Amino acid sequence: MTRKWLVIFVLLLVILLVLLERREKTLNKTADGKLQVVVLSPKEKLWVAPDSNSIPRDEYGDLIRYGKKLISHTARYIGPRGSINQNANGMNCQNCHLDAGTRAWAGNFGAVASIYPRFSDRRGSVETINQRITDCFERSMNGKAPDSSSREMKAMNAYISWLGITVPKGKKPAGAGLEMLKFIERPADPQKGKLVYVQKCQSCHGTNGDGQPDSASEYRYPPLWGKHSYNTAAGLFRLTKFASFIKDNMPFGSNYSNEQLSNEEAWDLAAFVNSQPRPIKKFKQDWPNILLKPVDLPDGPFPDSYPSLQHKYGPFAPIEKYKKNLAAK
Repeated sequence: MTRKWLVIFVLLLVILLVLLERREKTLNKTADGKLQVVVLSPKEKLWVAPDSNSIPRDEYGDLIRYGKKLISHTARYIGPRGSINQNANGMNCQNCHLDAGTRAWAGNFGAVASIYPRFSDRRGSVETINQRITDCFERSMNGKAPDSSSREMKAMNAYISWLGITVPKGKKPAGAGLEMLKFIERPADPQKGKLVYVQKCQSCHGTNGDGQPDSASEYRYPPLWGKHSYNTAAGLFRLTKFASFIKDNMPFGSNYSNEQLSNEEAWDLAAFVNSQPRPIKKFKQDWPNILLKPVDLPDGPFPDSYPSLQHKYGPFAPIEKYKKNLAAK
């Protein structure tokens, strides 16, 4: 083979490898305003929800479909004006678990059936799917979950389990849950976040963060603070989770392959929203082993000497490093 043909062969091989990789790229702003290319997870490798048309046409399939309705339109059934009971704040499950828990990197349920039951650091014991659903009702919905023996609980469990039907036991596919955002080196700034909120969030969620209702019982856009939003024991009250959710999914129309916020904007926006008033709820039994507490929980006790304000807004890297050194000892 001549040198010319060898060069052509190598070039073709490189092009073939690039095509096989098929990585999605997007532009992201750095802290100094420059644009950089960020390589994202290939779409074809992310978890994809099964087709709802494949839900069986039998009694169990009816239960799954009912579970999807409950996840999509929770407030119609369980909310301030719910047809079954009024034990929740008016939010729908899919306000946090987008598209009824099917969208990649948007709190989806793809890995729930495969990893539950599992040990919960927060609970300090093994947790079931029903217990996890109960947690969501008590924290994010600031209410009370249906009884575990009720048709509603069975239906939500059936739907969530069906979504993960193709995921092998013990596996968590890419795209499941949230794509955790990299820490920034400074504290998240609520005042900077307020500017982002006014520019990019206020039109949907309102000047006072109280959302937009679309009917007598549901919200088109959920409240982000106030008496009808998630309480201080909810997962989204943790900045690491909320910033990660925001980055891949907000403002409306964004997704993991079409992000509209920089990392710093996402952290600051999360700090602003979580600095606003909301229902206060504490569970004394949470985090029985404080060594397992996440770095971004603002309420003590802490296994370190960092102040509460740093546990709420960061910077989190020093706390994370301390935890790792403590665990190593």
